[in-house]
Amino acid sequence: MTQWMKRLFSKISWRKLAISSVGLLTLIGILVIVIYEVTKTSVTVMADDEETTVYTHASTVGEVLEERGISIGVHDYIEPSANTVITEAMNIVYIPAQQVFVNIAGVEDKVWTTAGTVQELMEQLNIDVNEHDAIEPSLSTELSPDTKIFYEAAFLVTLLSDGKKKKIWTTSTTVADFLEREDIELNESDRVEPSVDEWIDKEQEVSVVRVEKVTDVVEVTVDYATVKQSDSSIEQGSEVVLESGQDGRIKKHYEVILENGEEVSRELVKEEVVQESQDRVVAVGTKEPAPTVSRSSASTSSSSGSSSSSSSSSASSSSASDSGDWQTFSATAYTAFCNGCSGITATGINLRANPDAKVIAVDPNVIPLGSRVEVKGMGTYLAADTGGAVSGNKIDIFIPDQDKVASFGHRTVKIRIVK
Repeated sequence: MTQWMKRLFSKISWRKLAISSVGLLTLIGILVIVIYEVTKTSVTVMADDEETTVYTHASTVGEVLEERGISIGVHDYIEPSANTVITEAMNIVYIPAQQVFVNIAGVEDKVWTTAGTVQELMEQLNIDVNEHDAIEPSLSTELSPDTKIFYEAAFLVTLLSDGKKKKIWTTSTTVADFLEREDIELNESDRVEPSVDEWIDKEQEVSVVRVEKVTDVVEVTVDYATVKQSDSSIEQGSEVVLESGQDGRIKKHYEVILENGEEVSRELVKEEVVQESQDRVVAVGTKEPAPTVSRSSASTSSSSGSSSSSSSSSASSSSASDSGDWQTFSATAYTAFCNGCSGITATGINLRANPDAKVIAVDPNVIPLGSRVEVKGMGTYLAADTGGAVSGNKIDIFIPDQDKVASFGHRTVKIRIVK
């Protein structure tokens, strides 16, 4: 400025000015211009990312910006403030505000900001965005008018599923959305607690219960029933097993509900008969017992009169008594533990307490009870028992071993009375 003024005055002829009013006025105008320029203040203005040095007579920052054609908005950033008095070499920063839309947790708001990026805006809003949060667009995106920003803060949720428990950061709003984001697939019967349409909250526990329906088939035994029938051909106090009976079998089909592999309910849906049970049929004797014919009685009768002799002859024809001759009999075997057996013989012998007893069951009309009978090839036995099926030339041999009874079967034997 000083050099310019020197050049200007060097060109002026003072003598000519002194003699010319026009020259005087010119001189005054020049002086005014010089003074005006000299008295300007130099300031630096940073606006629109450009730095400009300006010379101004403005008295405040606001006036300087107005000279620059900048209309100051209420949300604009100015440093120093608009009413600050201008000083030499002052730096003025102006950033115009712009309106953006911020949606936080589903609530949208209009925001005026002078931030240049999404991250700067979130800092201005005092929102600390961490790596698990959801934000769109990204933090590095530069802002422009009407930019729309969506932000969801992440929180921890505990997930129990498929035998595992873990904590997960999420921004989901509902249980259904949370499970979808975690790629948890639900089967038709599965249950979720809380339900999928519930809102999800911080520190909540979401439990996936795997529900499975299976069919369990169980085969069970059905006990046979015992049916007793009166039989007049069997002496009173005796019982004969006509049918041994057989247990039945059925299959029960259950619908079983499993939750996470554990049974929680069981419902019978159908039964299937595999084998019908067969009743055990027992004949109960109602026949009055016949009088026992003893060998001593038969002997006495034979030494009496004709009437007695006739009686003795009749007795001898129906029994294997006096002669001791071998006679053919049909033989079977039994144990003290057979179905319907008490273990006590007709003469009161406890076969269960005396498993070594040599006892046979006979028809008392053929072999008197109490007789000693030799079974050829097997030894001597006591005729001490009777049975409904033991009639005529039949005997039933007591054998304590059930397996041996089964193998004995039905045989023809020779027997004789020895005493």
